[in-house]
Amino acid sequence: MSRWKAPHLTVIAALLVAASTPISANAAPPATSRPLASGPVNPGFDTGDLTGWTVTEGTAFGPAAVTATDTYWGGPFHHRGSHHLWGHAAAGDDATGTLRSASFAAPARMSFLVGGGWDPERLYVALVRDSDGRVLRKQTGPQDEAYVRIVWDTSAWRGQGVHLEVVDRKAGGWGHLNLDDVRTGEAAVRDDNGLTFRTLGQAGQPTAPTAPRDFTADPLRPQFHYTPYQGWINDPNGVIQWRGRHHLFSQFYPDAPLWGPMHWAHAEGPDAVHWRDLPVALTPPPRVTPTDNSGVFSGSAVDDDGTLTVAYTKFTDTAAHPGAAPETVAIATSTDGVNFTPGTEVITQAPPGSSAGFRDPKVFRDPVDGRWKMVVGSGDGGRGKVQLYASDDLRTWTYTGVLAEGDGTTGAMWECPDLFPLDGKWVLLYSTNEGGQSLQRYAVGDYDGSGFRAERHGILDGGGDTYAAQSYRDDAGRRLMTAWMSDWNVKEPTRVNGWAGAQSLHRELFLAPDGRLGQRPVAAADSLAEGAPVTVTDKTVTGTWRLGRGETARVKAVLDLGRATADTVTLRLKASAAEATVLRYEKADGTLSLDTTGAGYGTRATYRTQVKPSPDGTLALDIFVDRSSVEVFTGDGAALTARVYPRYRESQAVEFAAEGGRLHLRSASLTRLGSAVLPD
Repeated sequence: MSRWKAPHLTVIAALLVAASTPISANAAPPATSRPLASGPVNPGFDTGDLTGWTVTEGTAFGPAAVTATDTYWGGPFHHRGSHHLWGHAAAGDDATGTLRSASFAAPARMSFLVGGGWDPERLYVALVRDSDGRVLRKQTGPQDEAYVRIVWDTSAWRGQGVHLEVVDRKAGGWGHLNLDDVRTGEAAVRDDNGLTFRTLGQAGQPTAPTAPRDFTADPLRPQFHYTPYQGWINDPNGVIQWRGRHHLFSQFYPDAPLWGPMHWAHAEGPDAVHWRDLPVALTPPPRVTPTDNSGVFSGSAVDDDGTLTVAYTKFTDTAAHPGAAPETVAIATSTDGVNFTPGTEVITQAPPGSSAGFRDPKVFRDPVDGRWKMVVGSGDGGRGKVQLYASDDLRTWTYTGVLAEGDGTTGAMWECPDLFPLDGKWVLLYSTNEGGQSLQRYAVGDYDGSGFRAERHGILDGGGDTYAAQSYRDDAGRRLMTAWMSDWNVKEPTRVNGWAGAQSLHRELFLAPDGRLGQRPVAAADSLAEGAPVTVTDKTVTGTWRLGRGETARVKAVLDLGRATADTVTLRLKASAAEATVLRYEKADGTLSLDTTGAGYGTRATYRTQVKPSPDGTLALDIFVDRSSVEVFTGDGAALTARVYPRYRESQAVEFAAEGGRLHLRSASLTRLGSAVLPD
C-alpha cells in the first residue's frame, strides 16, 4: 500500500466512527495530532544546554559538549550565536555516542554549520525520517574545528516528520563532530546579511560509480586548476612533455580527502593548461595492517630513448613492516604513456647523514658530463640537504655526495629538490618546513657536475600555497613549473565535498635582471578566455571603483605609480559586502600583500612579497581568480598564491580602491575564464 493513501483512509474511518456515535453536548472534540514544528528546537544550542536534544547512546554528547568557547588551537570556530555543540568538549575523541533533535516537518531546504573530523561512515550529521528511521541525508565534517556551512535540498520529503541525529562512532584522532545554527526555509540559503550561501555538502556531488563526473557542480572546485574529482592530492610528480603531450602526475589517495597510502594520479593534455584524467599510473602494495601507509612517494619523469621512465620514492611503513628500509628509490617505465611496469628498486638504502629522510628523486640529463643525475631530498642534524647520484643507464646509480646543504635556518629536511640550468645559471628548488610554515625556496648559482654553489637565495612565491614545485623543459625550450597549491598546514574546507588539493597554474620560469628567479603564467593560459573582456584605459580612481564580476577570471592592470597620489592601492578580489581577498600595494616600500583574513572559509593570513616597478614607473599585475584560489603575478616576476573559499555566491566582484589620494590605471581588463577539464 502506498503511504500517501493512508491519510485518506484515516479520514474515512474517522467519519464512520463519528456517524455511529451519539452526539452529546458534553462529548470531547475529536483528538487531533499536534502540528510538527518548522525546525528543530534549540537549533543553535543558544540555551547553553541540550534543551530539545536527547542523548540516545554513549558519552560523546553530554551537557559539557555545549560551549560558548570562541576559539581553538587553530583559530576561531566561526560559530553563530552564543553557544555551539563542540563534540570534543564532552569526553574527548575516544568517546562515542548519538544525539537526536526533536522532530520537525522537513522543509524544502535546510542548512547547518558542521566542524570536526571527516569520516562519512562513522562521523556525521544525518536527517532521519521519523516513520521508518531511514537516513535521508548525511554529512561528515571537514577535519577541522572551524565550521563550514552545509546546504541540503530536502524538497523530496517536504512536510514529513524528520529529526536530526549527530552520530559519533569513531574513537581516536579527530573522533568528534561539531554542530551549530541549523536553519530551515529561506534562512537556510540566505544569510542574515541578505547574501546567498554557497551550496556545499556531499549530497550535491554526483559521486556514484555510474554517475558522470561533474566538475562544475561544486562551487569551490577550481575550474582551470587540476584537482582530484574525489580524494586527496599533494605534490605534483613526473611533469614532462613526452611525445608532444604534457603529463602531470600527482601524489594521490583516492579513498578519502586526506593523506593516505600514496598513488600516482595521472593527467595529460596538449598545452600544460588543459588536462584529461588517465588511469592511476602507480599504486601502493596491499596493506598488511589496517594502518599500513606504505605507498608511492614523489618523484620525476624522463624520456629514455622513447620510453617514459619515472623515478620515485618507495615508502615502506616500518610500523607495519619492521626492519624494512623506510625510503628507497624505484624506477618504472611505460611505452604507451598510460600503463607502467612494476617498480624496480635501484637505490636500496639512504646514504649516511640522511636521518631526517631520503625522498623525492628528480632525474635529469647533465649537460656537464652527459650522464644521468639524480637529486634526492634529505637532511641531518637540523640541516636540510640534497644528495646527488649519477648513472649511465638509469638502473645502476653511484652516490656522488652532498650537492647542497643548509645552515640550520632553512629547515631540517629539504623536500622535492629540482636542479636545472636557466639563462646561463643553475637553479635549485627545494621545499622546507620552518617553524610550522611551509615554504618553496630557491637558490641561483653555479653547478660543476658534482657540487652547487649558491649566489642568491629566495622564496619562489610569497603566498601561503605553493609547495613541492617541480619543473621541466618543454619542446619549445621553456622551463615550465607547477606546484601543489596548498601546504601541510592549511585548512581544506572542500573535504566536506569529498576532495582536497589542487595544482597551481603552470608557470614559465626566468631569471630577472637582478638575478632573482621570476615566473609568469604559461602562455597557453590565454586559451582559457571566454567572451569579450571588460576593458578600461586611462582611468583615475578615487575611493572605490568596480571593474566587473567573475567567479573565474583573469584580471590585468597596469598601475601608473607616477601619476598616483594614493599611499596605498587596493584591489578587492572575490568581493561582496561581507568578504573579500584583498591585494594591497604600498608605494612607500614596494610591498605587495595578499590578505585572506576576511576571505571566507580557509586560512586567515596576510602574505607579502617585494615588487619593483618598471623603469617607466608602472606596476603590471596579472591575476588569475578561480573558484577557490587567487594567483597574482607581477611584471618583475614576483608571485603571491593563496587558496580562498568564499562563503557567498555574491562574492565575485573585482574592485579597485585608492587610500590617501587617487589611483591612475593606464589600463585594466577582466576576462572570464573557462574550464581546463578535457573529456575522459
